[in-house]
Amino acid sequence: MVKLYDKGVYLVNGRDIIEDTNDAAAAIYQKTGLKDVDKDTAKKATMAYEILKNHNTSGNMENLKLKFDKLISHDITYVGILLTARASGLEKFPIPYVLTNCHNSLCAVGGTINEDDHMFGLSCAKKYGGVYVPAHQAVIHQYAREMMAECGSMILGSDSHTRYGALGTMAVGEGGPELVKQLLERTYDIPMPKVIAVYLTGSVRKGVGPQDIALAIIKAVFKNGYVNNKVMEFVGDGIKNLSMDYRIGIDVMTTETTCLSSIWETDEAVKEYYEIHNRPSAYKKLQPGQVAYYDGMVYVDLSEIKPMISMPFHPSNAYTIEEFNANLYDILDEVEKNALISLDNNKIKYTLKDKVRNGKFFVDQGTIAGCAGGSFENICDAADILENKYIGSGEFSLSIYPASQPIFMELVKNGAIGKLIASGATIRTAFCGPCFGAGDTPANNGFSIRHTTRNFPNREGSKITQGQIASVALMDARSIAATAANQGYLTSAEDIDVNFGKPSYFFDSRIYENRVYDGTGKPEPEVEIKMGPNIVDWPKMSELTDDIILKVVSVIHDPVTTTDELIPSGETSSYRSNPLGLAEFTLSRKDPAYVGRAKEVQKAEKARINGEEMTDALPELKDIYKAIEAKFDIDKTKTQIGSTIYAVKPGDGSAREQAASCQKVLGGLANIAKEYATKRYRSNLINWGMLPFLYDGELPFENGDYIFIKGIKDAVLNKNSEIKAYVANKDMKEFTLRLGDLTDDEREIIINGCLINYYKNRK
Repeated sequence: MVKLYDKGVYLVNGRDIIEDTNDAAAAIYQKTGLKDVDKDTAKKATMAYEILKNHNTSGNMENLKLKFDKLISHDITYVGILLTARASGLEKFPIPYVLTNCHNSLCAVGGTINEDDHMFGLSCAKKYGGVYVPAHQAVIHQYAREMMAECGSMILGSDSHTRYGALGTMAVGEGGPELVKQLLERTYDIPMPKVIAVYLTGSVRKGVGPQDIALAIIKAVFKNGYVNNKVMEFVGDGIKNLSMDYRIGIDVMTTETTCLSSIWETDEAVKEYYEIHNRPSAYKKLQPGQVAYYDGMVYVDLSEIKPMISMPFHPSNAYTIEEFNANLYDILDEVEKNALISLDNNKIKYTLKDKVRNGKFFVDQGTIAGCAGGSFENICDAADILENKYIGSGEFSLSIYPASQPIFMELVKNGAIGKLIASGATIRTAFCGPCFGAGDTPANNGFSIRHTTRNFPNREGSKITQGQIASVALMDARSIAATAANQGYLTSAEDIDVNFGKPSYFFDSRIYENRVYDGTGKPEPEVEIKMGPNIVDWPKMSELTDDIILKVVSVIHDPVTTTDELIPSGETSSYRSNPLGLAEFTLSRKDPAYVGRAKEVQKAEKARINGEEMTDALPELKDIYKAIEAKFDIDKTKTQIGSTIYAVKPGDGSAREQAASCQKVLGGLANIAKEYATKRYRSNLINWGMLPFLYDGELPFENGDYIFIKGIKDAVLNKNSEIKAYVANKDMKEFTLRLGDLTDDEREIIINGCLINYYKNRK
């Protein structure tokens, strides 16, 4: 099904695979007649290298300084980005910047505050010269596909699923501060990433959809980190056998592999896509050079992929539906064991075995939605499966969200919507809510099958701290429809007799022309920004002092900690424009005591800043100072006091900057981790002035301990690879922390205390 190569590979003539062995040169010569092929030259023959070279401003391909062509954000990220940019001196958008409204578009929580954010976005698009896509028009990534992608270009988005590789665009999902840098005409700085080939061959079986292919790949590469922070480059003779919606559906899920970005070969199907969307000039042929070298290869035989189900609580926890149904209790046992780790709450008994009825597995809900599920072909195929069938009048429900109004209109015209409504399904407008817990939240103990992007703990909207638990499995739209046709009993689309009509798609550009505001390149400086009462500027943040004291306020031993666990999605989305209000939810699903502990420490730092006695604010500091002063001379008034958390591998999942900024707002100065799950979370820490420490080994500290670091400012400035730290309340026990690689700009940002301060101090 999916094979991973242990070594690097050469791809010759776009099709022949030659492993990087002593015999590679001879094999290449036999295929091409080329002698003495140089590996470094072959690395430059990848599509990724060429695109990165064309966007690099550093003059050094080992250390990239990238400028993107376009930016895109949605309504729970653009407010914070624009507030930061405004505070840092923004005058106009230097490149096209699209503001979409697909996360808070229900306006169901918090009074007027969701729509206030939208009016803020529209006024900023007018003032600075941007594009504003009103609510219900399109989910962020569908709009980007339809209206922004271009072959050979690069797009930076403030959503982790910013992936348009199937359309020839290298796209990256990052935290908001990285978009701020682009708005201020700075660069995105990274070492040259490794490139992994994803070789597709064969043709998909009937009933298999793009989500099935994606889940099979994710299962193979996530846990071993095979593509972590690398570029996935899709090649092979199987690409021509995939429709554009299939390619796009696979590509958007590459985020769940933890790769940095993706790029695909382009062909006549891509050309036709751009022609359908009235943008023929956006197309150009992309393919690797005659001999291209890759740092690894994921080999996928599409003909062997079967319908899949990804069980809670990660997309990589995948099985074929056939395997799952044949081994129900064994797999459910494994899921329950994983739940003990993921949920970390003994008060709630988690089981799915009560879903087994007469030897079959029953699900409560199906959802096809968002940037992964809401495509034209997914919904047409689901409609064909459900034609003249009905979903029943019991617990099972089915909801479908077309990814954009143009898709919705065409589904109405070709009759697919009529088939679905007749079956009992409900049709909604373009909305990302089911992906992050703001729509279609199941009942307590409910089980939902979804063609969306993620199935992390509580991401569907339940709140374990309030005694609720529900869970999500990821599946393809076709098998969801097959399950719906069986009124909730889990069914593979391969087991359904259906003829897929595969109707052609026609794009109606009038929908956007009549509703989307496009002020690209036409800023109106006189426009007044509309600020609702929930839109609050970032609080002031202090610069890094010579020495620091950190109190450990949360220790998380889970193998991976997601950004959802650091700052929940769903119920918090209405407060993304209010740093202080949002911070109250930090770690609320994982460690509800965190906020109170962090605030206690913050009282001491506020006292220090105000010239007050720190030990009055936090009496336990008396003994900590005594222990430190027995070993070092310090100026207490010039020694920052803050909190830190430890997590084994934090930051998987969403790009949301608030996973870091909320900690900083509460006085967090650092994270300590064995490793960081994604580059984007580590970048978020740095951009908010937090120290991204690394520590590998048995922990010398525990929750509640105080850590003293002497000379931290000098260590950052002098690029020290190792930094001595001391557990102050444990006889100054010494241990060593690392900061990992930091660019010169990143070091300055940390020393300045955050990105906003960095820009203010450079004026």
